[in-house]
Amino acid sequence: MKFALAKQVLLDGLNKVVGVVSSRPSMPILSNVLLEAKESELKLTTVNGELTIQAKVPCLVESAGAITLPAKKLQSIIRELRDGEVSIEVKGHEAKGHCNRTQFKLYGLPAEDFPQMAVLKEACEFEVPQAMFNRGFRYTEFAIANDASRYMLTGIYTCFQSGKLTLVATDGRRLALFENELEFPESQQMCFNLPSRSVAEIHRLLGDAGNVLVRATSSLASFDLGDTLIITKLIDGNYPNYRQVIPSHYNERISMPAQDLREAVSRVSLLAAEKRNTVLFHITPGSMVVQSGAADLGEASEDVPIDYSGRELSITFNADYVLSPLKAIGENEVNLDFIDVSSPGVMRVANEFLYVLMPMHSA
Repeated sequence: MKFALAKQVLLDGLNKVVGVVSSRPSMPILSNVLLEAKESELKLTTVNGELTIQAKVPCLVESAGAITLPAKKLQSIIRELRDGEVSIEVKGHEAKGHCNRTQFKLYGLPAEDFPQMAVLKEACEFEVPQAMFNRGFRYTEFAIANDASRYMLTGIYTCFQSGKLTLVATDGRRLALFENELEFPESQQMCFNLPSRSVAEIHRLLGDAGNVLVRATSSLASFDLGDTLIITKLIDGNYPNYRQVIPSHYNERISMPAQDLREAVSRVSLLAAEKRNTVLFHITPGSMVVQSGAADLGEASEDVPIDYSGRELSITFNADYVLSPLKAIGENEVNLDFIDVSSPGVMRVANEFLYVLMPMHSA
């Protein structure tokens, strides 16, 4: 096996796949990246317990073949090379590399011992703009539960139903929902639960141009970005009925730029009590005063102009739980909907994003 390609092209391919490699794998070969050179293309594949990533890069193949090499060590070596062409020749389990005046040798393991890539049979298929998934993950990923005892909530519930893509995440204290219209055959409707690690890797690799081909069965899902393929196991079980926690109506609505609220909460929460980390929204017509304080620190407040003409309200929230969606929303206009001071509040952006947050009781 012998091939050559630009240093940066090889490094870009390695950067796409090495993130899933475990520092303490169940088998030594899972520390390696599978390199397969054939027909002007190099495939790089890594695997862990639930996730497989394969990247394809163009290269000059002098002789085809395959080997597995220590993934992170190879990445480190290629990263430190000067720019130029990298040539790698494999004989047996030994790979010799050359770039400019640098030479290196790495010992690998047989390619035939590397786990075979899963095959998705009789899968449903959906073509989704990468920008839509990118935005959807940004709007929901922060609400994934990180408590292993709530296993079903440690992912993003992904639904292709009723002509819409719906993404849902909740940790039991808040719920984030992204929804957008998408064309697909009615016969292909299905829902599945993506693990958080897989969400992070897919989100990292998504761009804002082109489409992603999603294929899914009851136990596996794949995301094909053209030059990169991600295959993931799915969380098994029934996701809770998230619709029942979304308020069906509201009595008061506030409209304002999300950035204004985010900046105010960021500043004021610097003096929030560390243990509770709460901010108080005191709302009157045309004005929202954001307040926080701690007995051993001090206090802060900021008056934010709002589009509101309803009744006076005072509601306390966890500052981090308010900031997370606001960071994802960016500069969009946001609506805040309230029933009363003890019921869940709802944050909305157009018809695309919805966020449910429980108020906190005063200490």
